[in-house]
Amino acid sequence: MANYFSDHPEIGFYLNHPLMKRIVDLKEKGYADKDKFDYAPVDFFDALENYKQILDITGDVAANIIEPNSESVDLEGPHLENGRMIYASKTYENLDATRKAGLWGVSMPRRYGGLNLPNAVFSMLSEMISAADAGFQNIWSLQSCIDTLYEFGSEEQRQKYIPRVCAGEGMSMDLTEPDAGSDLQRVMLKATYDAQENCWRLNGVKRFITNGDSDIHLVLARSEEGTKDGRGLSMFIYDKRQGGVNVRHIEHKLGIHGSPTCELTYKNAKAELCGSTKMGLIKYVMALMNGARLGIAAQSVGVEQEAYNEGLAYAKERQQFGDKIINFPAVYDMLSRMKAKLDAGRALLYETACYVDVYKCLEDIERDRKLTPEEKQECKTYKRLADAFTPLAKGMNSEYANQNAYDAISIHGGSGFIMEYKSQRLFRDARIFSIYEGTTQLQVVAAIRYITNGTMLQNIKEMLESEELRVKSEEFAAALLERVKKLIPVYEDALAYVKSLDNQDAQDFLARRLYDMTAELVMSLLIIRDASKAPELFEKSANVYVRMTEEDVLGKSAYIKAFQVEDLAYFKAAEEEAAE
Repeated sequence: MANYFSDHPEIGFYLNHPLMKRIVDLKEKGYADKDKFDYAPVDFFDALENYKQILDITGDVAANIIEPNSESVDLEGPHLENGRMIYASKTYENLDATRKAGLWGVSMPRRYGGLNLPNAVFSMLSEMISAADAGFQNIWSLQSCIDTLYEFGSEEQRQKYIPRVCAGEGMSMDLTEPDAGSDLQRVMLKATYDAQENCWRLNGVKRFITNGDSDIHLVLARSEEGTKDGRGLSMFIYDKRQGGVNVRHIEHKLGIHGSPTCELTYKNAKAELCGSTKMGLIKYVMALMNGARLGIAAQSVGVEQEAYNEGLAYAKERQQFGDKIINFPAVYDMLSRMKAKLDAGRALLYETACYVDVYKCLEDIERDRKLTPEEKQECKTYKRLADAFTPLAKGMNSEYANQNAYDAISIHGGSGFIMEYKSQRLFRDARIFSIYEGTTQLQVVAAIRYITNGTMLQNIKEMLESEELRVKSEEFAAALLERVKKLIPVYEDALAYVKSLDNQDAQDFLARRLYDMTAELVMSLLIIRDASKAPELFEKSANVYVRMTEEDVLGKSAYIKAFQVEDLAYFKAAEEEAAE
């Protein structure tokens, strides 16, 4: 029987990440839960065994329930009845299976009914569910919104809402509006305080809300009358049981058909303030979005894996000109690149997730006691790393998912364009990944300051000197490492040249190339590190990915070094001609 965990040992490999012992020790807070809950681990090794059991259960559900339902869900999709969203019929089967398997509220502390899983393990679950059906992964993974309520809500709100999510109730984050997409400062949904009822009332419209008819909503709304920027926005909790919100429209989308995208009307809806007023966008949404971006990175890796699987399986079976097409250089070049992107992207995903875990665990500990000076520094270090790496993980993996899905269709040839083949659905599903929760262009904006101020260059140099990359000279990894080292001065020169232009438009224009080069160097070092530990899993991908990085870094460097500020006129002229 298929299992998306045991069939892909590359996922389980990351349970041995260098930071995992530290993460589990922090997450379990001295393993105190073992005296209160019979399913809590007694030590690190027991925790790992627990994780493996949960991953195995999820791999089984994903492979044998969610994936077989995926085509039916894609064809049927959700629909609207009397102001309510109704899921595709097979989606209810998926929800029932994941609830019975205990796969809800998994990141929450056990005292609320959760499993207390680290972000890295949650990402593994998310990857497998996405491989089975990216649309259902959206519905399931939005349970992570509860992390924001846990962080910023009151204890009364935690007691009220977290057990419901742990029992399988769904969530949504209601942020965007018809006139406020990426620019959330323009949100105008109105929040007014009702002193008589001792609650807030919400009025207005939200648009493009994933899982918009969920049980529990986190809502960004304007609480400060007369304001027009982010400082007037607050975060609210809306409970569907209270009423006051209807679904006006369900979008008809290119892909992820099982995931309902709704337009909502708020009419005097009763809500609770989450945290403090005026902090909704500045603090709470930023935390919410960073978590969502890591979730999209995991979703993307799942589709990268499934697209590779589909392309590989077809290439092994399809014969042309008297031979299997997998034996044609043009085809195995595509497949090797797909696998290299998958493995390198997965390495970046779990590196980032582990950074997030360390600082999030320390912040949680700080709610109970003061951190030591060493812990404070550790928290600061890993928060900075997480902030720098998250836009790389989201942006690169969402692009790789699109590329792998595109190549899977190419390998299928004309059959890939036929709706009966799965590759077309993966292609349609993947397209949104580089758009929602911040386009790739916005990930570049989020990452570029860490690139231009030298933070990422310093990270790359520290990675080169890390103990994990000190490999023996006779090992294949050492040769690959030397090749990457030769690219560092090339990257450094390109970075210095962009800064020397001293022109913001030119720097913004070239930022994407610096972003790609940075991410590819980081992923090259990560895949070399992993290949040195598990060559049977990653040696081939490391060889291919380093060659791809050489090709890209050298090419992008040449483009940058030949660029002059006046060259912007060529591109602006093209825009002007198109507008005429």
